[in-house]
This record gives sequence, structure tokens and C-alpha cells, in this order.
Amino acid sequence: VQLQASGGGLAQSGGSLRLSCAGSGRTSTAYYMAWFRQAPGKEREFVAAVNWKDGYTYYTDSVKGRFTISRDKYKHTGYLQMNSLKPEDTAVYYCAASGGWVILSRRSDLDAYDYWGQGTQVTVSS
Repeated sequence: VQLQASGGGLAQSGGSLRLSCAGSGRTSTAYYMAWFRQAPGKEREFVAAVNWKDGYTYYTDSVKGRFTISRDKYKHTGYLQMNSLKPEDTAVYYCAASGGWVILSRRSDLDAYDYWGQGTQVTVSS
């Protein structure tokens, strides 16, 4: 599975951006597709995940109500709609996919994901 992230850029506080993650290869084997982010000097952190089969979604508390993760199985593409952006959302955003089933409690763990995109920069100005 190969992942290609796109859609990052510069936004003002309160603005919106939509990230895309295009998959190729054996994407039908993926169980979760997720977005992580890494701000300068900080560890990579979980943002959101979507169950590729049934579409159930999960979010870290700091983005609930502002971000929406979704997927289009037929286009093999995942999305992260980011609204009401804040300067603290500034980071490099990475999409990731698991190679198979992942226990629910591990869906936010970095090492639960086998495939990673190259990252896309999101910068939010105040």
C-alpha cells in the first residue's frame, strides 16, 4: 500500500483546509486509515481514524467538533476536513493505514499502522 497526502497549506485562525490521502496498491486490506500530526519539537500524535470497512470514526479530544475524517472506498482516498483551525493545529500531517485488523484500544497508536504517507504541512496563522 502506498499513500500520498496532499492539501496542506496556510490558513488563518478560524479557517478551513481539507487534506486528502490517496491510496494505491492493496488498499482493500486496510482496517483503519488515520491522520497523525507532528509539530516542531513535539512527538507525532494521533488526530483521527476511520474504520475503512464501516466508516466509524474516532478523534482526539482537541479536534472533536472541528475536524471530520472520512473515506471514499471506491476512490481509495481518505480525507480530513479541518474547520475552525487554531494556531496550535500547525504541524506536518501524516496519513497512515493499518495492514490489517487493529484492536479498538490501539487505533491511536503509531505502531498500529503499517503504511505512511509523506506528510503535508499545515500552518495556521493567528
